[in-house]
Amino acid sequence: MASSTNNQFTFVLLSFLFILKKSSSLGNHSSIDGILLFSPKHVVIYNTLTTRATLVVHCMNKEKDLGIKKLPIGASFDFRFHVNFRKTTTYNCTFEWPGSKEKFDIFRADRDDNATSPIGVCRECIWYIYEPAPCREKRDGGHSICFSWDP
Repeated sequence: MASSTNNQFTFVLLSFLFILKKSSSLGNHSSIDGILLFSPKHVVIYNTLTTRATLVVHCMNKEKDLGIKKLPIGASFDFRFHVNFRKTTTYNCTFEWPGSKEKFDIFRADRDDNATSPIGVCRECIWYIYEPAPCREKRDGGHSICFSWDP
């Protein structure tokens, strides 16, 4: 009986490792993103302010403060992480430019790592910051999706 249980565990473990290996070799996106635990993510934030002002970005989550970054027009800031076991990972950011200070959750597992999300899963989450809204690029070539700033 114990041998059968060990064989089943070994099969499940090897299957998981095979899927994990295949998913990491698929490049920017795979059909199993949003399903695997601890999904790798890469967030990129571009300053695309139409006023051409410097964008000051400060991102953090519950455990990590990524520091303050000053981005001239066209510049970007990026970071990498893995979604946590409970799939509750969130990174919130403040964005400042002359005359404005806005807040936005630049990554939310429920929105950005959920296979049933209407906006789709992103492995590489590319964001363009404009004055009226932050916009996430669609990796399938469609139009970017813009969101409202957080209250």
